[in-house]
Amino acid sequence: MKVTVEHIKDTPFVLHLDEAVDSFPLLAGMQNDNGCCITGRITGDIFATREFNTIRVAGRLVAPLELSCSRCLAEYVSSIDTSFTIFFRKETTGVSCDEDEIELGEMDLISSVYSGDEIDLTHEVEEQIAMEIPLKPLCSESCKGLCHVCGIDLNSSSCACGEQPTSLAFGALKNFKIAEK
Repeated sequence: MKVTVEHIKDTPFVLHLDEAVDSFPLLAGMQNDNGCCITGRITGDIFATREFNTIRVAGRLVAPLELSCSRCLAEYVSSIDTSFTIFFRKETTGVSCDEDEIELGEMDLISSVYSGDEIDLTHEVEEQIAMEIPLKPLCSESCKGLCHVCGIDLNSSSCACGEQPTSLAFGALKNFKIAEK
């Protein structure tokens, strides 16, 4: 998914995205590792505009997901809908810096470099999607999870395990005291 730099003028160059997950190696790898399941095509619109010596790439991406709740382990359907902006600068060679530390500004944090006559947006698209996949997905904010004793789903049933005292692994150390010298 490459954009030729000479096609980007002051008016936005529009790129319509409708790609399978297999087109993005990072996302395909995440699916193979059972991290998530992108159930459909990744779609969106990306706009590239020349601004002085940089190229501004902004867009919106949408991807359908199937996730497993981290509390109750139920499978549920969700989607990613994210917007992004990245500024690309032509890579310059021979730039050296004499300082050990450089303070990065806001523009540096959303910037990237390109070389040659094309900008490859594949990595940027997959990175934007990957950052939106939740680390601990929840089917709902009010999910009660599983009972830690019997394993029943507390969202659909209740159990009597909560009334029983639980033995903690470090319960024997509860009254342990160290004598002072």
